[in-house]
Amino acid sequence: MINVGIVGGTGYTGVELLRLLCKHPQAKVSVITSRAEAGIPVSDLYPNLRGHVDLCFSEPDVEALGKCDVVFFATPHGVAQNLMPALMATGTRVIDLSADFRIRDAELWAHWYDQAHGCPELISEAVYGLPENNRAAIKSARLVACPGCYPTAAQLGLLPLLENELVDPTGLIISAASGASGAGRQAKVGMLLTENSGSFKAYGVSGHRHLPEIEQALHDAQPAAAVPAAVTFVPHLLPMVRGIHVTSYARALNPDTLPDLQRVFEERYVDEPFVDVLPEGQVPETRSVKGSNMCRISVCQPQGRDTIVILSVIDNLTKGASGQAIQNMNIMFGFEESAGLDVVALLP
Repeated sequence: MINVGIVGGTGYTGVELLRLLCKHPQAKVSVITSRAEAGIPVSDLYPNLRGHVDLCFSEPDVEALGKCDVVFFATPHGVAQNLMPALMATGTRVIDLSADFRIRDAELWAHWYDQAHGCPELISEAVYGLPENNRAAIKSARLVACPGCYPTAAQLGLLPLLENELVDPTGLIISAASGASGAGRQAKVGMLLTENSGSFKAYGVSGHRHLPEIEQALHDAQPAAAVPAAVTFVPHLLPMVRGIHVTSYARALNPDTLPDLQRVFEERYVDEPFVDVLPEGQVPETRSVKGSNMCRISVCQPQGRDTIVILSVIDNLTKGASGQAIQNMNIMFGFEESAGLDVVALLP
């Protein structure tokens, strides 16, 4: 049994961590922090955890957190950087759900997040936590940077094509849509029910913070001599609470000699516990992954032309954040990878 700490437990990813970890057979949450809610029982804020989590929120304290075997940061960007050097000096391992250590170029990170990086000396040590492409490095990591929700769904859809050099990497298009919980637990007019319900809109069209993460990760997956992936990424807001649907478009390099794409995807993910390649002709639905750590994917080549379409769905709070973070924890500590995550999606 390992002891777990959570920094920033009042947001949606924090409560999702608690929901999953309270039933984990080999992990116990012993510390959960929130400056604003210090002293308040967790179940007062999240009544679904009543009878499952008896902790109170506490002020972040490096000494208390350093006694944990692993600490999750479920905080806004810029927060983890401040505590990270002192915390890692205690020897505890860290899984950061924020964007603080995903991008390896500190100046590029500063450009997209409008502030200087506060801990550039640890960027090179951070391991990007997409298990399906980085499992060996995750196992021995001290610091794991958990991927963003959009990047997770997008990468899992495009990896088989880029790894096998089947498509033009310079013309990738990703059209993605997320439920409102992707914006976090905060008061924003655009997230109000009366503003969001019955509507569908794009945002971040001129540039979104997840773009450099997506391009970096896709390039990492390409063969060494390949032209770096270049992506047009347009996110959208869905009028629902949770879930992500990504439609990716890629142009085949040699459309007349393409291998069986269904087989390419099935072989790539045959041993992955949380990627489900649907049978040919089926398309994934966000409701089929709600509350689960599963990514469901389908691939097709409409009209046999040179454009390949990949559809992928995840729950943005689970496989897109907290579930994937626990998947990383399981790998790091040698647990069964599905421990605490073998849950069936909620339907309807």
